[in-house]
Amino acid sequence: MSEIEDSRIPNQPAAALTRRGLFSLAGTSAALATAPAIARSFGSGFTHSVASGEPAHDRVLLWTRYVADEETTLDWQVSDSDDFTRLVSQGRVQASPDRDWCAKAIADGLAADSWYFFRFVAPDGTISPVGRTRTLPQGRTETFKLAVFSCSNFGFGWFNAYAHAVEADDCDLAVHLGDYIYEYGRDTYPGPDETHPGRTTLAPGIEIVTLADYRLRYATYRADPDLQRLHQVLPMIAIWDDHESTNNSWKDGAQNHQSETEGDWRTRKSISKQVFREWMPVSDAPYTAYEVGDLATLFRLDTRLEGRDEQLDLDGVLEGKETSQAAMEALLAFKHGAWSDPERHLLGDAQEQWLVQGLSASKASGKAWQVLVQQVLMGDLRMPSSIVDSLGDEVPTGTRRRYVVRGMANQVGMPFNMDAWDGYPAARARLFEGAQQAEANLLVLTGDTHNCWAFELDHEGAKIGVEFGVPGVTSPGYERSLPTIPPADLAAAKVSANDQLKWADTSQRGYITVELSHAQAITEYRFVETIRQRSTNLAGTKRISSATGSHALEI
Repeated sequence: MSEIEDSRIPNQPAAALTRRGLFSLAGTSAALATAPAIARSFGSGFTHSVASGEPAHDRVLLWTRYVADEETTLDWQVSDSDDFTRLVSQGRVQASPDRDWCAKAIADGLAADSWYFFRFVAPDGTISPVGRTRTLPQGRTETFKLAVFSCSNFGFGWFNAYAHAVEADDCDLAVHLGDYIYEYGRDTYPGPDETHPGRTTLAPGIEIVTLADYRLRYATYRADPDLQRLHQVLPMIAIWDDHESTNNSWKDGAQNHQSETEGDWRTRKSISKQVFREWMPVSDAPYTAYEVGDLATLFRLDTRLEGRDEQLDLDGVLEGKETSQAAMEALLAFKHGAWSDPERHLLGDAQEQWLVQGLSASKASGKAWQVLVQQVLMGDLRMPSSIVDSLGDEVPTGTRRRYVVRGMANQVGMPFNMDAWDGYPAARARLFEGAQQAEANLLVLTGDTHNCWAFELDHEGAKIGVEFGVPGVTSPGYERSLPTIPPADLAAAKVSANDQLKWADTSQRGYITVELSHAQAITEYRFVETIRQRSTNLAGTKRISSATGSHALEI
């Protein structure tokens, strides 16, 4: 969960693929089907188009969903042309109710650095929509470009960031950093006065807890035409953040899980993992790496469910403290005690060791970039006192108290977001030390906060790498929680108060692209003009580059 979320939080098949129509917003109906009562109400046959993911230099994972009266064997086909005159890989896969009719297959024996078309064929001859995918390069690689997304809340508006990425058609791979779905019931987040009138069909209407609930929520999201089209034309690397299970989750619990009414946490966590793996074009590996020729290694991490210790409670530190002196003494004790605990983990022991070894191996093999595909902010981010002083009378009491606490934390030299890497400083230090020993060239991609951040990461005075925080596709940023402060003033205050932070935008939705080369990485923030109407118009862009090995940003 982003720290900016406030206290109110406690069908139709895709259009056939053609070279002309694939990238056009008009290629798919603007209206969604009425929300179903159960998942099968999305129809029978191929209900949710196709998708691909988990690319390697010689293979890719293919996905579809086929609803029938009984388990069905589907044929899958891969071709180097969209007319399928020559098949380069083919096989069979089962669509079964045991996996909510979702079917996944690995197409191997493919050529490196190549685009392919794929489809599924049912026993009655029905053909799925045609998808497009590609393999990763092998050997010398000049450039490679990612489209990176995060935080796509159905109720707040249209997924125009997905639509723009498809229309632009200038990337090799989609990356989703989590909060692909949200678990809340209707009128929770967004509230009833915030829900877009065209996005009221969220199903089920309650918070998702059971297996059927999670499956129906994914079915609703995946019926969105722009999300379907993104999956149809680009392979995706996807990771879960907290809302794929429930808010502020960790390995043994979550803020938004109440065992007395919602059952055993282990059961809910297991269900959320199962359904994610059913509905997404992903493997079952909790973390893994992808080799992009001699250019980069992409490390897909799990900072949520694999090894994370419980988040610390900054607000709870000050409970019962009636004087400012008592509050400061409590914060200092917290800083030097629980917060600094060297035994706390965000990744868990096994994943942490795997990552450090992987960084070393990637660098030793000559890769120019070591890219961390992960969920929560790594850069040090503190709450400026000027923001607390600028809170107007309109700010709710609960929100005001949280920002006052965060301002007090800043006074004792502490960050405020205990859900991010800031809440696990010993774990971050271990990672940074491992990166230093490997002489890695870190480029960190981060979701979760809904806002845009550009950090120059450092550890004990030494530069470590750069980090790019990704805007929400639709999930709102500080413009929602602090509407009384002009966004430009808020961003400037954040940058001024945080040495690592070099640029920020706290009020726009969209996505980023990252173009890697041996000389530099060029990141472009693409801000959509609106999420209130379906549109691929941009409000603007922001380009930031980093020279290879500099660990610095050119803004």
